[in-house]
Amino acid sequence: MKRLHVSFNVRDLDASIRFYSKLFDSEPTLVRKDYAKWLLDDPRMNFVIESGDGPVGFSHAGLQSDSSDELHDVFERMKSAEAPYLPEGVTTCCYHKSEKSWTSDPDGVMWEAFHTQHRTEERGEVSQFLPQER
Repeated sequence: MKRLHVSFNVRDLDASIRFYSKLFDSEPTLVRKDYAKWLLDDPRMNFVIESGDGPVGFSHAGLQSDSSDELHDVFERMKSAEAPYLPEGVTTCCYHKSEKSWTSDPDGVMWEAFHTQHRTEERGEVSQFLPQER
């Protein structure tokens, strides 16, 4: 199985290791003085590109769950990560109806956890938790 590689620059490696270990429910596979790596089989990645008026580049990351039960486990890990926890509930966004919540890592990178209930024809609203200059 292939893995999508995602790399972030962080200010505080130790704080970020603590946050991501909680979020992924897994310790890093490799840690060096300036580097940490997780090789994860779960979660699989859902990669999205969008066009619009906002700045080009990274917007946010997310964990998509296959079931409501699995989603609520992710919500609990978000809550335990000692970071903001922002429940959005059921919403229409990006042509899907989903239940979701948000958090941010120590550097302010937004993360969503969601379970898609069904596809919609309506695009929906950009989340109130994402920066508006998006």
